[in-house]
Amino acid sequence: MRLYLEAILNIWRFELKGYFLLLDLAMNQGKYIFAQLFETVYWYDFDLCVKPYRGNLGVKTFTCWEQFLVMCFAQFCYRESLRDIEYCLESVGSKLYHCGIKSRITKSTLADANRDRDWRIYADYAQILIKKALPLYKDDNKLCEELETIIYAFDSTTIDLCLQLFQWAKFRTTKSAVKMHVLLNIDGSIPEFISITDGSVHDVKILDQLNYKPGAYYLLDKGYVSYKRLYRIEMEKAFFVTRAKVNMAYVVIKIKKGAIKSGIIKDELVELTGYYTAKGYPKIIRRVEYVDKETGKKLIFLTNNLVVKSLTIARLYKERWNVELFFKWIKQNLRIKKFYGNNENTVKVQIWIAVCDYLIIAILKKELNLKPSMNQILQILSISLFEKTAIKKLFEKDDTIIISNQQSLF
Repeated sequence: MRLYLEAILNIWRFELKGYFLLLDLAMNQGKYIFAQLFETVYWYDFDLCVKPYRGNLGVKTFTCWEQFLVMCFAQFCYRESLRDIEYCLESVGSKLYHCGIKSRITKSTLADANRDRDWRIYADYAQILIKKALPLYKDDNKLCEELETIIYAFDSTTIDLCLQLFQWAKFRTTKSAVKMHVLLNIDGSIPEFISITDGSVHDVKILDQLNYKPGAYYLLDKGYVSYKRLYRIEMEKAFFVTRAKVNMAYVVIKIKKGAIKSGIIKDELVELTGYYTAKGYPKIIRRVEYVDKETGKKLIFLTNNLVVKSLTIARLYKERWNVELFFKWIKQNLRIKKFYGNNENTVKVQIWIAVCDYLIIAILKKELNLKPSMNQILQILSISLFEKTAIKKLFEKDDTIIISNQQSLF
């Protein structure tokens, strides 16, 4: 009797699963892929970001939401210019209304919107998407799960610009540039903090803008070594892992047992002896010498965590590479190296919308449980935006054998 009931329950579960799958397909039947993309996010959340900056004040056509959709289209399809965007949208004009774009898009209309509408609208909306993405990727990283805490990697990337066209973006006498400073949550590579500055702003100054979480790890490159700022991390009850400078003056207080087989040469507790360094960081700091077995390169780490295993310090610093991969991905797959306008607001609007698009893809991947990489997802979406099918169906392998009378070339 028990086996009979279990068999019936399994049949019901199978039928219900099929029902919900058909329901999902029915709901998305007749909807373009581009329209479905923005069902994972909500326009009324976006509207809350628009109101403080009066983005739609006096606007009769082409709202901030439509501007966002058009710029997302440009990012997903990697359009080259404003004119390029205009022509491409004209070619699919009959489909735009069903995707939320109700106005006719011209080059001048889009240029004016990018120039005049506050970039903070899109920065605030990115924060909403970040809050939605973070829980989806909790414990996605093995080291985060092992240490039961959050691990952040902080770094910046420089985007070179033409000096004659971008005179406001000060960098050097021969060229302009903007810097994108990112605090990346290693779980899922989600950027929690982003600051966009001109190229002349020193990277280490952005550390003053961060709010440190007690118990979290902050991975920093050697260029961010400012002992006064590292001491602030210590005072906030957080941990840092960075690399020591070559000329660091110190005295050894205690020698801990190393693990030479694992590549740990030295594990020491030291005090800084330089006048300014000792004043900036008056407490004991941990110094770990490590040799990478693969490359043979010697690395010297500094951390304020005096308890965790020395090999874990090396593993932590290795996770800092994730922020470099984030910069590489967003530069290769989204349009943030060339801009649709020359003024500061346009540049920031374009970068922030690119960040929003990255987050939308990240949310989509988890919510629909898509197996392909984010790069593959974006490439497939870019050529399928105006197809009428469920997004998940795009990424399901079709094993059906198609018999055709067409002769093969090979």
